[in-house]
Amino acid sequence: MVDERWPGEWMRGVLSLCVLRVVADGPTYGYAIAGRLADAGLGSVKGGTLYPILTRLETDGLVTSSWAAGNGGPGRKFFSLTPTGAQALRERAEQWHVFTERAAGLLSRPVVPS
Repeated sequence: MVDERWPGEWMRGVLSLCVLRVVADGPTYGYAIAGRLADAGLGSVKGGTLYPILTRLETDGLVTSSWAAGNGGPGRKFFSLTPTGAQALRERAEQWHVFTERAAGLLSRPVVPS
């Protein structure tokens, strides 16, 4: 699979929602989240981008965090979805689908030279 490099404004628009969706699958930590995002075709997401998103999601009450021992290594900060986060994920995902359908409808129209 080719590692796509998506425009930054696209990633800023959807990355928080995608991170929330990954966390919805169960408690996970930053490196694993970045791996899931890459596996989904979103490209490489650096810690300097990912961790501020996780902090913001936690501040907003959408995820919680806790430290747990690592497998033979240092402890890891695990993130879990809150009930508020689950509701926000449902609402925002629905809004995202409507938005992208509308944008796709507009963009699929043929370009008529002026």
